[in-house]
Amino acid sequence: MQKRKLNYKFHNPNSLTATADYILKILITANSEKVEKAIQNAADQVDQRTEYDEGVKSL
Repeated sequence: MQKRKLNYKFHNPNSLTATADYILKILITANSEKVEKAIQNAADQVDQRTEYDEGVKSL
């Protein structure tokens, strides 16, 4: 089965700024779980580096 390429078209009487804000809110909502996981992973890596650095300094 051949994959279909999605094509989005917007007919929007709103201003460019209002449209961009609306699309941004949709994308943030849709990707919030991924962002939270990425932030948590980055924080965990910082914690691990800090613990490692503190252990090395105490030697």
